[in-house]
Amino acid sequence: MKKLFVLISLLLVLSLAAAIIGMHVSALSKYGSTGGEVTQIQQKLQSLGFYSGAVDGVYGKQTRDAVVAFQKSVGLTPDGIAGSKTLLYLGLSESSGSYGYSQSEVDLLARTISAEARGEPYEGQVAVGAVILNRVEHPSFPNTIAGVVYQKGAFSCIDDGQINQPVAESSKRAAVDALNGWDPSNGCIYYYNPVTATSRWIRSRPIMLTIGKHVFCM
Repeated sequence: MKKLFVLISLLLVLSLAAAIIGMHVSALSKYGSTGGEVTQIQQKLQSLGFYSGAVDGVYGKQTRDAVVAFQKSVGLTPDGIAGSKTLLYLGLSESSGSYGYSQSEVDLLARTISAEARGEPYEGQVAVGAVILNRVEHPSFPNTIAGVVYQKGAFSCIDDGQINQPVAESSKRAAVDALNGWDPSNGCIYYYNPVTATSRWIRSRPIMLTIGKHVFCM
């Protein structure tokens, strides 16, 4: 009987823990929400020029409309809900928490994608981001985004200053998609434009696929 009581108690605890975790995962700010996160959203939207209402921590119609306007401006689904991706674009996500990267690293990834693949098909932009992340995980490269991006001779955008140009909105979305696990490169750790590449070594790498003007290789 005692063992049965302990088992039932354990099951109840586990059920409660699962419910709490589920509540945390599904938590997001939407119409009717209140609290500190809503206040931060309002402040951020106000600083970006999307919101002119009271910063009162109440997610009302004005806040929802401001979120919709912001989502449209960055190419997100304009549902008026400040979910994880919207918060990431606003720079409010705990972030990169779930990705294991800080907001500054996410921004650097987007900036590099923009500099290296601006004008490429969207899939190609995501693939460039994926290559950078593949290098982070590869033992032959630095284990941080900054280390990979700034590794000597790794990316031409560092040498020609393109890294400092305005970031394309599509590249911000591509960075998020790459961080979310989309890898159009299928695990590649190199890419180049065969029309402009001058390195004999990079041309010796086995080509796995082509996306836009870039070929991706191992």
